[in-house]
Amino acid sequence: MVCTIKILKAREILDSRGQPTLEVTCITSQGQEATAGVLAGASTGSREAVELRDGDPGRFAGRGVLKAIAAVQTSIRDTLVGMDATDQRAVDEALTRLDGTPDKSRLGANAVVGVSMAVARAAAAAQGLPLHRCLGGGERLPIPSLNILNGGAHAGWEGADFQEYMIQPLGAGSFSEALRWATDIYRALKALLKARGLRTGIGDEGGFAPPVRSNREPLDWLVNAIEQAGLRPGTDVALALDAAANGFHGDAGYQLRTEGRTLDSEGLIDYYADLVRDWGLLRTF
Repeated sequence: MVCTIKILKAREILDSRGQPTLEVTCITSQGQEATAGVLAGASTGSREAVELRDGDPGRFAGRGVLKAIAAVQTSIRDTLVGMDATDQRAVDEALTRLDGTPDKSRLGANAVVGVSMAVARAAAAAQGLPLHRCLGGGERLPIPSLNILNGGAHAGWEGADFQEYMIQPLGAGSFSEALRWATDIYRALKALLKARGLRTGIGDEGGFAPPVRSNREPLDWLVNAIEQAGLRPGTDVALALDAAANGFHGDAGYQLRTEGRTLDSEGLIDYYADLVRDWGLLRTF
């Protein structure tokens, strides 16, 4: 069955933070329709692909995405319509060539990613496959990484310096079981924080954001919460960390505000290595 891209369109929507972003819809020649919304993090790495924002202070403080939408509905559409929707590599390579920049700044990474995701989802529907299998994921779903404790920009710089402390339910037999384990750990963590008289308000992405004395302290809390949920740290559930180090980097180096010290690049790498060694179960991003 030939399944080609027939229609690409986009619209402006609001993400979970109330920020504008775009949603892309792909419709295939066989009638399958899929949409994908593009989310943006609170922090941006110095080498991340570049979102295309309008820069119009009169709309969403310059954060509007009408330019990215226009890119989808003109040059991107003209390039991709008629292509095989199931050939994801060819679609992504065409997008890369069309943009022509190393950081996707001409078309906008938000436009490029939104189109790529919408096409992938439409192709999966056309083939009657779950998305993860259509993308070569085999029979098992990927292991989710769940952000349950926030620092850095997600906590308004009132908690840990590191932005995301996450759990990965490695030992779960299904995605639904992994999600159930995660909610059990989340509830256990809330109870632990409340028992210690710490606030249980949530940060920018739904994780707890209490004050800390060091960037290591949240890891102890996560281990404790995993055990309180009746699970085994490192066997059933691993820890993961997304430090978002660009957010606490300054002219002097990496400023660990909670610990009152500044590290250079080698010092931060050694710091990460110590975390991996001391917990024996930490995955870092």
